[in-house]
Amino acid sequence: MSTDTIYDENNMKSLKDAAHIRQNPGMYVGNTQSAGLHHLVYEIVSNSVDEALAGFCKQIKVILHKDGSASIADDGRGIPVGIKKDTGKSALEEALTVAGNSGKFDNDAYRMSIGLHGMGAKAMTALSEWAEAEVRRDGRVYKMEFERGYASSELQDLGAAPAGVTGTTITFKPDPEMFGAELTFSYETLIDRFREIAYLNKGLAISVVDERDGRSEHYKFDGGIAEYVVWLNTGESPEHAPIYIHKEVDYPLNPKFKVVVEVAIQYNAGEDKRERCFTNGAFNPVGGTHLSGFRAGVTKAINAYGKKENIFKDNIELRGEDFREGLTAVICVGHPDPLFESQTKIKLNNPEVDGIVASVVYESLTDYLEKNPKDATRICKKIMLSAEARIAAKKARDALIDRKKLLGGGGLPGKLFDCTTRERDKSELFLVEGDSAGGSAESGRDRMFQAVLPLRGKVLNVEKARLEKLLNNKEIAALISAVGVDIENVEDISKVRYGKVVILTDADVDGQHIRTLLLTFFFRQMRKLVEDGHVFVSRPPLFKLTEKKVARFIQTREEMARILNERGLKDTVLNVVVDNLRSITGDALSQLIPILTEIDTAAVNLERRGSSLEAFISKAKEGAFPMFHVRFGGQDHRFFSNDEVTEFRKVQGEALGKELVHADDLAVSTGAPADDAARYTLDEWHEVRGLNRAAKKLTDAGFTLKDLLPLPRVAGRDPIVRFVLERDGTRKELSHLRELVAVIKQFGEKGITVTRFKGLGEMDPEELWDTTLDPAKRTMMKVTMENAAEAEKLFRTLMGEEVEGRRAFIMANKIDNPEDIDYGA
Repeated sequence: MSTDTIYDENNMKSLKDAAHIRQNPGMYVGNTQSAGLHHLVYEIVSNSVDEALAGFCKQIKVILHKDGSASIADDGRGIPVGIKKDTGKSALEEALTVAGNSGKFDNDAYRMSIGLHGMGAKAMTALSEWAEAEVRRDGRVYKMEFERGYASSELQDLGAAPAGVTGTTITFKPDPEMFGAELTFSYETLIDRFREIAYLNKGLAISVVDERDGRSEHYKFDGGIAEYVVWLNTGESPEHAPIYIHKEVDYPLNPKFKVVVEVAIQYNAGEDKRERCFTNGAFNPVGGTHLSGFRAGVTKAINAYGKKENIFKDNIELRGEDFREGLTAVICVGHPDPLFESQTKIKLNNPEVDGIVASVVYESLTDYLEKNPKDATRICKKIMLSAEARIAAKKARDALIDRKKLLGGGGLPGKLFDCTTRERDKSELFLVEGDSAGGSAESGRDRMFQAVLPLRGKVLNVEKARLEKLLNNKEIAALISAVGVDIENVEDISKVRYGKVVILTDADVDGQHIRTLLLTFFFRQMRKLVEDGHVFVSRPPLFKLTEKKVARFIQTREEMARILNERGLKDTVLNVVVDNLRSITGDALSQLIPILTEIDTAAVNLERRGSSLEAFISKAKEGAFPMFHVRFGGQDHRFFSNDEVTEFRKVQGEALGKELVHADDLAVSTGAPADDAARYTLDEWHEVRGLNRAAKKLTDAGFTLKDLLPLPRVAGRDPIVRFVLERDGTRKELSHLRELVAVIKQFGEKGITVTRFKGLGEMDPEELWDTTLDPAKRTMMKVTMENAAEAEKLFRTLMGEEVEGRRAFIMANKIDNPEDIDYGA
C-alpha cells in the first residue's frame, strides 16, 4: 500500500440536495434498477395517499406516457406555492428540491403520513431527466419545471382553476443516465402496488392508465383490508369469513396522538402463510414490531381459547408456525412518528408498537372467538391438524432418509465438487445444468471458494410433488445435502454451508425452465434462504462473436451494440457532398451517433402522437421546435416558450372579457367544469424537450435540421446523395443523416459472425471462468422477496395443478418474437 497518498482538508467535500442523491441513489430509492425506478412513482403516490389519510384526497390517477414519463395526479389540497421569507424560494420549489424539506415534521398538517424524512419527492426530481409540477390551489393553477433535481423555470401562474378544483399533478421522466435507456415502467408491477394501496385506504379511488398500449385499471374498495385478505386467498378454500380488527390507542410518548391498529385475518385450508405488514400505508416487506406483536397476539388468543375448550391435546406441543399455517393476514399500523430501517421503509422498528398490537389483537380476537364458537372451533382444529401434520411429516422424513447422513458433512453428495475454504461468507455453490456444463465449471472454477453441483435433467416441480416423492428424488436429496439446510425451513438457516447459492443454467428455454424449478424449490422449501439474500442467479453470456476463428462471449445486448458501434466507427470517414463540403472522422463522428440516436427516439415518440419529424422540422424556428400546445376555442395553437403562452392567454382573455380558465385533462376532481368559452388546456410535448436538446447538439456539430431529411425527389430519379461513408474501400451513399446509425452498425458486423449463445457446455473451462465464474467479470443477480404475496400467486398459477389460470397468464404475457426474449434477465 502506498504511503504517499495525501489526505487533508482539500479532500473534504460537501454534497447537498440533488448532487448527494445522484451520487448515492441507492440510499434514497434502494437501487437504480427496476425496483428503484418504480420507487420514484411510489414516493409521489405516497404523498397523495398522505392527503387521503388527512381527509383531503378522494382520487388518484396514474398515467404511463408513451415517451417513458409518468404522471401522478390527485384532488388533494395542492402543494403550497407561497414564497418562503427565509429563502425567497417558493414552497413548491423547496418541496421538490431541498433535502429535508417537508410539511410532515410537526404533525400539524398531517396527523400521520407515509413520508417522514422529506426525501421522497426530492429523490424523484433528482433522478429524473426532467419533471414538472402543476398545482391547483386557492382558485389558481401553478406550474414549475425541473431538470435533474433543480428548478429550470420560475413559478408560473397558468390562470384560474375551475371552481372547486384542487390538487397536484407531478409528471416526470426517469433519467437514463441513472437508470439506463432500456429500463421502463412495468404496468403489472404498478397495478399490483396500487391495488394494494386501494385496499389499504377504504373508499380511495385509484386509476391507472397505460397510454403505451391502452390498458387501464380502476380500484376502489369500500371494505378495505377485509376485502384484501379475501383477494389474497383467491384460489384457496377459506375456513371462515374475514375477521376485522380496528382500534385506536393513545400514543405512549405523546397522548394527544393516537396509534391506529387495523388487522384483517382469514385462515384457509392450505399450508402457506401470508402476512402483509404496513405502516401509514407503506409496505414493510421485512415486517417489524407490528408483525411480532401480531403473531404474539394471535398465538396467545387462540392458544388460550383452544385449551379452555379442550380442543388442543395436552400431549402435542404447539409451535408458533402451527398458528400461522394457512393464515392470511394484513397488519396495518397508523403511527404519528414511525421509525423505519431505511428510506425504503422495509421494517418498522418502534418498540412500543409490539405491545400495542399484541394487546389489541389478543383482546379483539379473544372477543371474536367467544362470540363465534363455530369459526373458533374450525380455526383451532386447523391449528391442531397443522401440528399433527408437522409431527407426522418429521417422522416420515426421518423414516425415509437418515437425516444426519443427509445434512451432516460426511454425507455430502458424491457428485459435489466442494471448495477448500470453510469461511461460509466467502464461499459459493453453483447449481449447474447437466454434467457437461458441470465438468466445464469444475475445471474452470476457483477451487478455493467455488463449489459445483451438477444437476441432471429437469429438477422435480415441488409445487406439485408430495413430500415422500420430494425426499426420494436424488437431485433434491443432493441439493439439500449440499446446501446444508433442511427442507420446509422457515426460521433457522444457520447451518447453510455457502454464502451464495448460485443457479447457473443455459440462456435458453430449457435453462429458463430449470431455473424456475429451482426457484420454486427454494421459495417453497427454503424460503428463509431467499429472504436472507443467499440465493443468486448467474447470467451467462448472450452472444458469441467470432472473428478469424477467435471467439468472444458478450454478456449483454448493450455490450454487443457498443462493440458493433466501435468497430463500425474505426477508420470510417463521413464525407458531406452537398453544401459545405467536408470530411468527418474520429471523435467528431463517434459523437454524432448518440445525437442521432436521441433524435430517432424522440421521432418515434412524435409518431406515437400522430405527428412526424418531417412535420416538426417544417415548424422549427431558429433550430428549435414548438413544445407547448394550447387547445382553445376548438383550435390548436403551438408555441415555443411559456412567455408566448402567457401572452396568448392575455390577448384571448382581453378579447373574451374574462380570464381564461386552465382545465387540465389530467386533473382529477369532482369540482364544477370550467366555462367552455373560457376553458383552455395546455399540453407540453415532453419528447420535444429532448428533440430540442438533440437539435442544439446537432447544430453545434456543424449540421442543420434539414440534414435529417432527404432532399425532395425528382420524379423518376434516385434520391440525391448528400453524404458518403467510406472505410477500407467500401463506399455507402446516404440521402440523409438519419441513415448513418444503421450503416455504422453494418460496417461493425463486417468480418465477424454473431450468434445467439445458448449452451454453457459449448464453452471450455477458461471461457466459462472469464464469462460466468470470475467475480470481477461475471453478471449475477440476487433473488429478493420484494413482493411475497405476488410471488405466492405466480408460483401457484404457473407451477401448480390448475391449468386454466396458467393458460390465461401465458396468453396475456406471450411474446410474439422469441428472439426478443432475454433468457438471462
